[in-house]
Amino acid sequence: MKQTRTRGTSRPRPIGEEALGSAWRARVLVVDDEPSLAELLSRTMRVAGFECATAGSCEEALDVADGMEPELALIDVMLPDGSGFDLCHRLRLRHPSIAVVFITARDSMSDKLTGLNLGGDDYITKPFSVAEVVARVNAVLRRLGTPLNDGRLALADLALDEDQHRVTRAGVEIHLSPTEFKLLRLLMENAGRVMSKQQILTQVWDYDFPGDPGMVEKFVSQLRRKLDAHGTPLIQTVRGFGYVIREPA
Repeated sequence: MKQTRTRGTSRPRPIGEEALGSAWRARVLVVDDEPSLAELLSRTMRVAGFECATAGSCEEALDVADGMEPELALIDVMLPDGSGFDLCHRLRLRHPSIAVVFITARDSMSDKLTGLNLGGDDYITKPFSVAEVVARVNAVLRRLGTPLNDGRLALADLALDEDQHRVTRAGVEIHLSPTEFKLLRLLMENAGRVMSKQQILTQVWDYDFPGDPGMVEKFVSQLRRKLDAHGTPLIQTVRGFGYVIREPA
């Protein structure tokens, strides 16, 4: 059986169909002192199929990491009690195999080189899309051999499998048109975040100019009917702004 880690001596993980089908999920630690951003990233990681914990400082991050042993840490460079670069070094002393992705507003080439030279596996600058963060995290873990549920999103009892183009709710398969599938994927990738009609038009229909918002309303309505037939409503309208998908209260 293959081992999943190529750095350090942390415990190996099985890779293959048995790993992807098991209950084990890669663990991600989000370190950011801005609560709203930490919550957004944490929620995004969970929807993408990861276990996730958050910390708001270097010391808290070290304590949380000792308890959960994450495969990857998303670290803000500027923290209240030190540098994310220093935290990377300290984490690696305790957890040699941990992958590190820096997230920061510091976008100069010297900062990027510093982060990568200090052992960072990737460096994402603000502003960013949550879909980009998930893609970059998956890419880093894939390089390190960590088993992934690529293309799988989950929210409450709703699951979307990109590879099989399959959607289920409470175990019941829901048949969606290609456009409905793209719309649901966009909403799930941004779970908890309000998406405007123009953002949806741009990303689902590839419109880079004002389109017909009525088309968005039509497809959201169709998607709602199909999802709500099998459980509590998940897609909500935020009047004057757009739509959001979130777990029921």
